[in-house]
Amino acid sequence: MVAKRPDGIYPRIGTDTYGRNLADAIENTCTELGVVPPPRQAITEGLATALPDTEIKRLIATRSSKKVLKPSAYRLVQAGDEQVLLLMCDVHGAAVIPWDLNDRTVNCWSPPVAGASQCVKDLVATEQALHEARKTAKTAEKERETCRRAAGDSTYVAQALAAATQKHEDAERRVGELDGQRQALLTALGGRRPRPVVRAAEEEGEPKAALALAEQPYDVAVHMQRYAATNLERAGQTRGYDLAESLVDAGQLSKGMNVLQQWQITHPDGTVSKLWRLAAVTGNNRALARLNVFRVRPEHLVTGMPQSLLPMPKGKKADPELLLLSQREILNRLSDRLNEAAAKPETEETDPSVRAGKIATVSAEIVIGCTKPAALEHVLRTLNVNDHLRGIQPYDEDARLIALFATLVDAYARESLLADALSDAFPDARGVDLLDLVGLRDALTANGPLDPLAPLVPTGEDASPAVLRDIAVRAITALVFPEIPPESPRRTNARTVRDTGRFWPIVRGTLQEPAWSQTRAKTAEARTRLWSAAIAQLFLHRGNILSALGLFGVPETAKGSGQDPRSLKVLLLGAEAGDATAWAALVQRMAPALIHAPQPFITAGQGSEAGEGRKGVRRTPKSALAALSLAYTATSAPNISRALLLAFAKAVLEHPDATQPPEAEDGMSLICYGEQHWAKDRTPITAGMVIAPDIDGKPTRYVADKAWFDETFPVELGNPAPGDPGSTTASPTAGASTNPAVTTVHGAPPADPHDQLVRLRRELPARVELVKDGYEQAVDSAHTLMTDFEEAHRLRDQLGEDALPADQRIEWMEKLTKARSAAQASVTTLEQVEALILQV
Repeated sequence: MVAKRPDGIYPRIGTDTYGRNLADAIENTCTELGVVPPPRQAITEGLATALPDTEIKRLIATRSSKKVLKPSAYRLVQAGDEQVLLLMCDVHGAAVIPWDLNDRTVNCWSPPVAGASQCVKDLVATEQALHEARKTAKTAEKERETCRRAAGDSTYVAQALAAATQKHEDAERRVGELDGQRQALLTALGGRRPRPVVRAAEEEGEPKAALALAEQPYDVAVHMQRYAATNLERAGQTRGYDLAESLVDAGQLSKGMNVLQQWQITHPDGTVSKLWRLAAVTGNNRALARLNVFRVRPEHLVTGMPQSLLPMPKGKKADPELLLLSQREILNRLSDRLNEAAAKPETEETDPSVRAGKIATVSAEIVIGCTKPAALEHVLRTLNVNDHLRGIQPYDEDARLIALFATLVDAYARESLLADALSDAFPDARGVDLLDLVGLRDALTANGPLDPLAPLVPTGEDASPAVLRDIAVRAITALVFPEIPPESPRRTNARTVRDTGRFWPIVRGTLQEPAWSQTRAKTAEARTRLWSAAIAQLFLHRGNILSALGLFGVPETAKGSGQDPRSLKVLLLGAEAGDATAWAALVQRMAPALIHAPQPFITAGQGSEAGEGRKGVRRTPKSALAALSLAYTATSAPNISRALLLAFAKAVLEHPDATQPPEAEDGMSLICYGEQHWAKDRTPITAGMVIAPDIDGKPTRYVADKAWFDETFPVELGNPAPGDPGSTTASPTAGASTNPAVTTVHGAPPADPHDQLVRLRRELPARVELVKDGYEQAVDSAHTLMTDFEEAHRLRDQLGEDALPADQRIEWMEKLTKARSAAQASVTTLEQVEALILQV
């Protein structure tokens, strides 16, 4: 006998038969429209189990003996170069989960760097142990109080009180240890969590129109989902009204876009559950508010609903430890419970069965097909950004700037100029034509790994994490501050319009800036904020984006950043070889890492402009960079050497990739330089911190922090005294002549020959390395040229084409003859250098 269907406004979910019919209809419709559908399992387990059975009937029609979607049930949307097929339907009000990748909370997530996931696992385990330790401490405190109030003064009572007191002290000490470990792990994570990385779901090895998360343990999945919901609620507090109460009073007035996504959860017993759910691409705040009205937690939907929260009907035995994994079972139990409660006259107005009445089902648009599944995540993220940029709810400043930068990258790609812009910025790239533009956009917006930037690495260099991050910073700088062509000389008095090139109009149109001739300080500051927010997403430890104000001015905003095209390796060798311009360029490359460090060296403007008595010395970010730049050539800084500068630069550039805390060479514990006189409450030493070098470039027992940086590179160093030529041109190792009466032509004392020899011996190895790299690049270029000419000769013989004109061949031969003569002359010079090496 079939049980009677319960009455009520909360819907019942369709059976497996309905799910199979819906899957057939979606697959047939996608075939007709030429788009890729989601995996069949995603439709039957994630979509059909969220729709009422009456709704599934309404969506399906039969044509030519096969099931298809009715024309009124779907629409095809053009999103850039891609097409997305949307199903328009009514879903259960508690069936949609907020998307972790919402652009309003993008600044709450850190890039998915190596080691961060393990750090999250350690954090979850520590928090669980801390929770148990606090319960133990509370129990021990109660036992101590019981013993203290016990009657009598016998020896047994005194011993019991002493044992209880000792137990409580041990428990409190354990709580303190675990709390310190938790704070250290949070510091190592930069106070954020690594952004979940989703990929296109696959079926039989083919990508489909759905998303999938990587496998994660049950406790980590719960932690990450709670973290996402907490930050989404915090971002929604800027709304001018209570969203949940609005939904209760008027229902949901606008549709939200959803996508099918799979969570792969590893349970403590070793089993793996692969759950398909609907994730809100747009309307994340509404999805979370609906769940709050239903009193359902998002983490329970993606990891399994405890049966104790949705018990079985009366008379049936329930397992309190059982997790409900079927979305159909969860929603049906929820509907049955709410319908039953709503039918009781004594039910209060605050009960979910009454409050959720107008959101029992909500209108939604669900992605059921696309033309390019590999780019689906990027397309959906772009739609989310566009929807929010046009909305009335205010953005957090950081999130708004990050969304604008993502729009800027898409604008370059839409105009087919992204590869061209990067080709101009990286003239020595090994293969710009090999760029994967989809992966490149994800890398520049910190939504994926930096590996797609490898073709921009110069030939002969390793694509290490530090090099790829430097490439990403340079690429972002080139896109935000594009170069414009040089101004052509005016030949007549007629009015001319300045040629701003191909790239600047893209920036102007995306950021809605005034005309090029109206570029002012306000535009430069806004563009610098955008650059700083985009750069911050590349680092695990996110500093204040205002720390970059002043690094770019009106000239860079109007005419381009003017970046040094040399790679990190060449700049380091150049600085080691005594090239002051290489050091200045290297300092500019270091600036983001100085801002976004566990112990930031550059912060937003600090100190007092009136005097240093109240707030300390005034120090702007530009002052800090100027002091570091001039330290290379300043003679007024006896505690600074080039060995110290180079050791500090290498450590700063590499610190974001560290996975283990630094350790002192003598085995002693490290402390932050500014906390060396503190007795307690010291900052925990975590991965990414930099050990302060001494004047010989060797590590000390202190961690470099802001106090060390300001003491080593003071404000006065960035303001050289007027009339002191040695402060900007002389080497720090150059000393004064022993005879003060002897001067050079320019009025400065000649350098000590001994110091000159020491300096040359220190710089020559780096210069030899630079020459070697230059010759290797020249040899590679010659080999590539020969290969190309051989291919051209083969194709000409194959096609029977005529030879090139004689004058063009002569011109090419003359150029190569000059190059060969120069190469032969340089060989003679190198032989002389080899002979001189034996005499140095």
